[in-house]
Amino acid sequence: MEMLDRFEITRRKLIMTLAAVLVSTGAMWSAWPAQAQDDPLPSWNNGAVKQAILSFVAATSQEGSPDFVPPADRIAAFDQDGTLWVEHPMYSQVIFCLDRVPTLVASKPELKEVEPFKTVLTGDREAIAKLPMADLEKLLEATLTGMTVDDFKAEVQKWLATAKDSRWKRPYTELTYQPMQEVLSYMRTNGYKTYIVTGGGQDFVRVYSEATYGIPPEQVVGTAGGTKFGYDKDGRPILTKEPKLLLNDNDAGKPEGIHLMIGRRPVVAVGNSTGDRQMLEYTTAGEGPRLGMLLLHDDAEREYAYGPAQGLPATKVGTFTQGLYDEATINRWLVISMKKDWKRIFAKGTAN
Repeated sequence: MEMLDRFEITRRKLIMTLAAVLVSTGAMWSAWPAQAQDDPLPSWNNGAVKQAILSFVAATSQEGSPDFVPPADRIAAFDQDGTLWVEHPMYSQVIFCLDRVPTLVASKPELKEVEPFKTVLTGDREAIAKLPMADLEKLLEATLTGMTVDDFKAEVQKWLATAKDSRWKRPYTELTYQPMQEVLSYMRTNGYKTYIVTGGGQDFVRVYSEATYGIPPEQVVGTAGGTKFGYDKDGRPILTKEPKLLLNDNDAGKPEGIHLMIGRRPVVAVGNSTGDRQMLEYTTAGEGPRLGMLLLHDDAEREYAYGPAQGLPATKVGTFTQGLYDEATINRWLVISMKKDWKRIFAKGTAN
């Protein structure tokens, strides 16, 4: 019995000693496995681009780092079409407008024999693609204005619930790029405020930005039209969308929109086409650490391949010229190869 008591006392002393050691080294034991096992960008292949993103975010968010950026200045601006989700063969908002034409003509039969509505009603996508810019502007004006902002939001929500991409037969909101979703999440975890800065319609993108990307509507900067305050038949205050352009948020309009809507120069800017060039130039011209990134669509098997940079096929949708590629090299912007840098393209549950 005495022997068992001595054994028990010895066992307890060993347990207490081990516990003390674990407590004294608790930080090491708790942090090391997480650092070794937790990968914030699991859909990225290990390579120079992934490491550059991880290093930049770590350096700018760690106090004491020579590249530390105060939380208030940690602004990251992302283009949407072709950067966060699929833009080929046609922008989703354009498809939304085309799909609205039959309803519009039903309410205004006189448009049936008027261009571009006549061509759109044929469903001939090749003919639609050849419509001149003036006709496209007429189409956008007719399908995106003349209703209250609440009615427009309801129309977009209804369309998103049923519309599917012609290639993958999936809702458009399921065709976001998983690697970019991880970058958005990683940056927010490290104190960055993420914005969408898009050439697409501001009101259109704001309908789904929060549910799709975790970006609230007030952090969406896009092409914006005018609205007019008034009252409905019951005397309730309303805003009606007007055919008046306030901001063309593309090319030089992107930095202009950033200044107007955000009021701070971003630290990070991400795009995929010539329409994003000025946004990257403006962002990376600021003082201190800066990160510019461009996504190159070079994976025809898993998504699409277009440029014409690096000898890829030319395109009118999301053009990435060789001149832009060369500027990226000079300015040390990261060029993300969809084919080489991404393990998977789309979010979980979607074909890749």
